[in-house]
Amino acid sequence: MRRVPASLLAAGIIFVSSLVQAQAPTTRVRGTVERVEASALSLKTPAGDAVTVALAPGYAVGGVVKASVADIKKGGFIGVGARPQADGSLLAVQVFIFPEAMRGTGEGHRPWSVLPESTMTNATVAETVTRVDGANIVLSYPGGEQKVTITADANIIMAAPAQASDLAAGAQIALTANRQPDGSLVTNRITIAKAGAQLPL
Repeated sequence: MRRVPASLLAAGIIFVSSLVQAQAPTTRVRGTVERVEASALSLKTPAGDAVTVALAPGYAVGGVVKASVADIKKGGFIGVGARPQADGSLLAVQVFIFPEAMRGTGEGHRPWSVLPESTMTNATVAETVTRVDGANIVLSYPGGEQKVTITADANIIMAAPAQASDLAAGAQIALTANRQPDGSLVTNRITIAKAGAQLPL
C-alpha cells in the first residue's frame, strides 16, 4: 500500500472527521490564526470567539486548495456533503477530492452532522456530465449509488502539501481537537486553506 504523505493526510482527516464527530470526544474548530507559539496557537472563529489550542508533539499540517468541477474525474474518489432534493437526488454543498492514496476513506453514504438534513457520501465517481454552470455526477459505493448535482455555489477543494511555517497569523485553518478534562483543547492535525480556498465545513 502506498504511504499517504502526512501533509495530505491531515487535510483528508479534517474532512472525514465530520463523519465520526458524534462518536468521538472531539471538537472541530475553524477560524483565523492570531498568534502561533511553540506549543499552542490562538485563533478567532467566524463567530468572533477567541480560542486557544495546544499543539501536540509531532502535530501534522496539511493544506487544501480551491478546485473546480473540471478536477472531478470519472473514477476519482471524492467526498460530498449535500442536501436532498425533491427528486431524490442530492445538491452538493461541499466536495472534497481525495488524493488517490486515500481512496476508500470513509466510503459510504450517511447523515452529515455538520448541516441539518444533510448527508455525506464518500464514493467513486461512476459518471460525470459537465454543464456550463456545474455538473451532474453519479457516486458509486458498495451497496448503492447517489446522483449529485454540483453548482457554482458548492465549495470544491482538494488536498495540497503544507508545512508548519505556513501556520502564521492571518492563516485560515480548520482543526479537530481533543477536549481535555480541564476543558482545554489539544490538536495533532491542522488544515490550512491555501490559494483562496474556502475551509471545509
